[in-house]
Amino acid sequence: MNGLHLGMFVHAAQDFEASQYRILAELKRIQSNFSHNRIYPHLAQLIELYSTLTTIAHSSEGLRDALPKRLQDVDLENKKLVYEHLDANRDSFAMIEELIHWALPKIQRAIEEGKTMYEFVDENMSVAVVGILPTYLEEGYCFVPDNKQQKIYLVKYEVSIFTSTDDRYRSLKTTVIETFDRRTMRESVQSMKLDLVQRRPEMPNPATYNVETELDFPFDETILPIAKRKLMQQLHS
Repeated sequence: MNGLHLGMFVHAAQDFEASQYRILAELKRIQSNFSHNRIYPHLAQLIELYSTLTTIAHSSEGLRDALPKRLQDVDLENKKLVYEHLDANRDSFAMIEELIHWALPKIQRAIEEGKTMYEFVDENMSVAVVGILPTYLEEGYCFVPDNKQQKIYLVKYEVSIFTSTDDRYRSLKTTVIETFDRRTMRESVQSMKLDLVQRRPEMPNPATYNVETELDFPFDETILPIAKRKLMQQLHS
């Protein structure tokens, strides 16, 4: 498994210093991506890992004094360490705890760095309505620029709802359906929408949005993920 993941912590007892080295190397790689304006998927993964490690750290208080157990696995869904009741291996458990507490502030610093970059992009990006909005907004189109490559992507979006045991969530599925070269474009996005309706009559008046930004950051790792978040906010504001 590549990247910063729970396995690096679970197997800490095998070689504590090597685990620290691997974690630091991975954090350095992630922070290098941030410095090159590549935010995703690294920021989301760091936030999820930090949440999981914090939950494990808080739930592990006093477990070393419980019945003899051996760490067997990690329950990713419930964010718990799984033990089997065998001979006690307190040293291994203590090393995992120590590694988690050692890593948490370093992960948090990396998260703050990623969030700072995210906020900068968010502040320098806007979403505007193209034409007249229909009453149905759960499906439509969005123009998203890739200034680095001098392109504009026409993205089809669809809002889906899924339910967990605790709540209902919305997610935004996107598919790039066309690409335009900005250097040769002569039409406005309004004209492009009219042309789109003629060529794709299945939606006679689709909800259409245009993302605007002057930033030339990487498209897949930064511009598109943040554009999707801003579009979701626009749809349900």
